[in-house]
Amino acid sequence: MMTRMAACLFSCAILLVAISARAHPQVTEILNWRDLAPLPDSRGVAGAFGGVSNGALIVAGGTNFPDAPPWANGKKAYYDTVYVLEKPEGSWESGFRLPRPLAYGVAITTEKGLVCIGGSDAERHYRDVFVLEWVGGGIRKTALPPLPGLCANACGAKVGNVIYVAGGIESPSATSATKNFWSLDFSESRPSWKVLEPWPGPERMLAVAAAQDDSFFLISGVRLVSGGDGKPKREYLRDAYRYSPGKRWTRIADLPHSVAGAPSPAAAMGPSHILIFGGEDGSKVDFEPRDNHPGFSSDLLGYHTITNTWTVLGAIPAPRVTTALASWAEGFVVPSGEVRPGVRSPKVLLAGAIRQRTGFGWLNYTALALYLAAMVAMGFHFVGRQKSTNQFFRAGQRVPWWAAGMSIFATLLSSITYMAIPAKAYATNWAYIMNHVTIVLLAPVAIYGYLPFFRQLDVTSAYEYLEKRFNLAARLFASASFILFQIGRMTIVLYLPAIALATVSSMDVYTCILIMGGLCIVYAVLGGIEAVIWTDVVQAVVLLGGIAISLVLILTHCEGGVAGFMQAARSNGKFFEDVVWGWDATQATVLVVLIGGFFTNMVPYTASQDVVQRYVTTKNQKLAARAIWTNAAISFSSAFLFFGMGTALFVFYKTYPQHLDPSISTDAIFPLFIVREMPAGLAGLVVAGIFAAAQSTLASSLNSVATAWVTDFHRRFRPQSSDRANLRLARWLTVILGIMATAAACVIASVKVASLWDMFLQIMGLTGSALAGLFALGIFTRRANGRGAIVGALASVITLYVAQQHGHFHLFLYGAIGVLTCVGVGYGASLVIRGFPRPLDGLTIFTVRSRKAE
Repeated sequence: MMTRMAACLFSCAILLVAISARAHPQVTEILNWRDLAPLPDSRGVAGAFGGVSNGALIVAGGTNFPDAPPWANGKKAYYDTVYVLEKPEGSWESGFRLPRPLAYGVAITTEKGLVCIGGSDAERHYRDVFVLEWVGGGIRKTALPPLPGLCANACGAKVGNVIYVAGGIESPSATSATKNFWSLDFSESRPSWKVLEPWPGPERMLAVAAAQDDSFFLISGVRLVSGGDGKPKREYLRDAYRYSPGKRWTRIADLPHSVAGAPSPAAAMGPSHILIFGGEDGSKVDFEPRDNHPGFSSDLLGYHTITNTWTVLGAIPAPRVTTALASWAEGFVVPSGEVRPGVRSPKVLLAGAIRQRTGFGWLNYTALALYLAAMVAMGFHFVGRQKSTNQFFRAGQRVPWWAAGMSIFATLLSSITYMAIPAKAYATNWAYIMNHVTIVLLAPVAIYGYLPFFRQLDVTSAYEYLEKRFNLAARLFASASFILFQIGRMTIVLYLPAIALATVSSMDVYTCILIMGGLCIVYAVLGGIEAVIWTDVVQAVVLLGGIAISLVLILTHCEGGVAGFMQAARSNGKFFEDVVWGWDATQATVLVVLIGGFFTNMVPYTASQDVVQRYVTTKNQKLAARAIWTNAAISFSSAFLFFGMGTALFVFYKTYPQHLDPSISTDAIFPLFIVREMPAGLAGLVVAGIFAAAQSTLASSLNSVATAWVTDFHRRFRPQSSDRANLRLARWLTVILGIMATAAACVIASVKVASLWDMFLQIMGLTGSALAGLFALGIFTRRANGRGAIVGALASVITLYVAQQHGHFHLFLYGAIGVLTCVGVGYGASLVIRGFPRPLDGLTIFTVRSRKAE
């Protein structure tokens, strides 16, 4: 029945593809512009310092031509006035002064206030660096260490706690720009400027700086070259460079045209976009008011740090140059500036991000509704069989081995994997696929080392073994840890797909959470573990089929087909070209991922109730072993689908960067492709795959948590409780836990997390490694006792916490650190602390010997 249902769903998918046209999203404006109160200076200023302090916008200094423009021999005036705007709807406050008239310095907003760096007046350039703070209705100025040299017309940005300053000129009469590259680290107790290696390109002034993806970017600018009349002429540059702290400079893609003097530092939008507002375009000539002057571009240029592409994302309503740009009031503010050669404007513009959403459409909603209805129907189908806790928790041990194996796969393939693994491959390469190789390596260990204990001891909860091997405290510690972790995990797997889908489509985030959570509760309560397993089977088919169809769709639209796709991926290092094969504990090298992945995967496959519970739903141990091998085979082969999908997304968006949405997180890149690029109806089925990934994990967690609580706590301390009462309690627990997880997901729906995949592994390493360590300590050692095991588990948690806070390890190694600490400390403590092994102390990895309790 289940396979026929899956076949029916994909027959519908083929029909939907046949009647649907491929969607081609139109490029829409991504920013909403509005005017704020103009500066009190009716002429405006250029080259002013601009930024934010304690929530207030500050504009300080600047220049203008009060009498006549420069082409009419006007003389430039420099100002020391400071203006403050406390809120966007307010009016400017004035009456504040700089120590001297100053302009054309670098302005950077920091936690300390607005940092003003260098600058010039009519006579000279300066080294001064100071902070302007808005405190108690006034401006407070604090000096910082001066620059290593005189500097104006430079650019700068802040990456983490470090300010970087690049380029500029040393005097008003300079005939060449500089290649100065300096840094100031605020995390140091006594910060001082450091001279760093400059970029490999030509010297420059009026460049644009940006901070994004933990890197400093140096973009465009002007080079001064000797002219025929002996005066320097401007050469407008289109090159750009990226500096990652601790690494060398790398050249990135050239710009479509120069953007010299554009508002700086450029806007960082989302996790991987840089937006440049206009700038001087050296390829464009403005014949008014004087000939051969570069034109001011009205392009909103976007650079994508992952695909290394530039694209025009829209237009600037009022192009500006030689002015600052600051993030303020949930947008980007451009205060005053030069609107055409020699002419300033007092206008202050605020650009807010427009969230681009795509309507989901009735065909997509229909496909999604059919899937969800099928899942609930399966719950009703199995409700009549749930007469006892053995049926509800272990399905009467009548589940076929292949279904149990597919269920293990679907349980561990959460929405985190379904979206974040393609996103990881899209942003990096295939180094992380080695984690799936470890599942194959771990399968024989689980089959021969752990499965005999769970099957021959006939456990319902995996943690029953720990009491028999160690003591009650070990069992309760492990079960409680599992329950708490699963509650948090359920929240994450509901939150991630909902927030991603709501970001790129018209679907509401809370509606997504409520649908996934509510319907999952229904079939998990009605059908117990049997309904959970069989819905897992259908969900595995749906989610794997959905990602396979998505991959084929991209490949068929790739220039040059599969060969073109492979060439594009290889030339950008998206497979194994840039993978580090040696050992480096701070990077995702092959050895780190293999070793770390092995120990991290020990947690679910040897110590997690939701997976171990599948081991005891088959008829016998031999069939359970087949289930483990089935899961390993599916996990390994599907990894190529997930990583291939991530690489395909990279190739697609490198070809069509205008289809990207700068405001979305990297984790939402797959949903973005689904709702904007896939045919109507088929998109709904693939979204059903995202729902399936979340629901399979949620349903498994609900049933396993109910199993752990009833078996390890309620039944353990109330053995007189009837089986009917225990079954009723299990159903109520499923409902209550499901409601709690759904409500928690709604609460955190507005929380922003850079990479939920990284966060998930971090949590898993901290809370799960102690469990895997306890089982390994009990199975693979003879002398370990209960007291020592508890000490080892606590040592594992503490060590991992310290490592995560202060260590220098890649997150993949946290699992290895936790497991090995638990085993090592637990074994050593058992030799020191007085105590005796439990009756199961003589176990080997192949047999289980039953002995009466002493």
